[in-house]
Amino acid sequence: MPELDRQDQELMDRFLDNLWLEFGLSHNTIQAYRADILGYTTYLSSRGKSLLTADRGHLQAYLSLRFRSGVQASTAARFLSSVRRLYQFLLRERELSSDPSADIESPKTTRALPKSLSEEEVERLLMGPDHATPRGRRDYAMLETLYATGLRVTELVSLSMSELNLAAGVIRIMGKGGKERLVPLGDAAIEALNAYLHNSRGEILHGRPSEAVFVSTRGRAMTRQAFWQTIKRYARQVQIATPLSPHTLRHAFATHLLNHGADLRSVQMLLGHSDLSTTQIYTHIARERLKQLHSEHHPRG
Repeated sequence: MPELDRQDQELMDRFLDNLWLEFGLSHNTIQAYRADILGYTTYLSSRGKSLLTADRGHLQAYLSLRFRSGVQASTAARFLSSVRRLYQFLLRERELSSDPSADIESPKTTRALPKSLSEEEVERLLMGPDHATPRGRRDYAMLETLYATGLRVTELVSLSMSELNLAAGVIRIMGKGGKERLVPLGDAAIEALNAYLHNSRGEILHGRPSEAVFVSTRGRAMTRQAFWQTIKRYARQVQIATPLSPHTLRHAFATHLLNHGADLRSVQMLLGHSDLSTTQIYTHIARERLKQLHSEHHPRG
């Protein structure tokens, strides 16, 4: 494997530091940028080139190589987005006078629709936990909260007691990029949370202190992985065949809101999306639902 050009390494580190300092991107996101750029700079090094000497032809050749190796269009598009951002940084830093990626079109991608559940399937899933046990009441409160708020699973398991305001019926969430949002809970989630907090949380903790709302029998916050296994267990129990993901109830939350007339901007705020285009994918799901209803109920459907 060719040794990475020392100047390229320095430029890459400066760029990644800038992503963190200026934009507050998460560690995982920055690592994805690092992987994309490291692959490209390693390729350039093997051709006797560097970030400052490569031209449009070298970038196109690398993209062609990636396609021949079988990468998906979405992966290639993400790489090109990473490199574009790097070159824009180098232009601002006056390391380059032109952008080799400027006239290269992004590969056409088809964005997959997120998996969701029907309202009937959500109702069945919520019937899974046993309300007679502390763990069952905890699991039911988690499912109700997730469906009522559209939280990311990480946001749900990270929820602290200080962020929960049942009297006002809201929770305060610190989302991606340190952006705070208030999310309403709804009556069903408030009732489920009250039942869990007053009758089960203390029993699960066995007197141990914890700031986490949803706790395990070890007295710690529930992990993302443990809750994901819990969702899958209840789905099997109530015979839900729809493939699930950790974000299934988040997707159901957004889809069902739109199906019942919510506007896209409100759903964007509730989900904590910084860009409306991220939320717009749910309009495709709602549109498919409208087509289905039209086909089923219109006399000439």
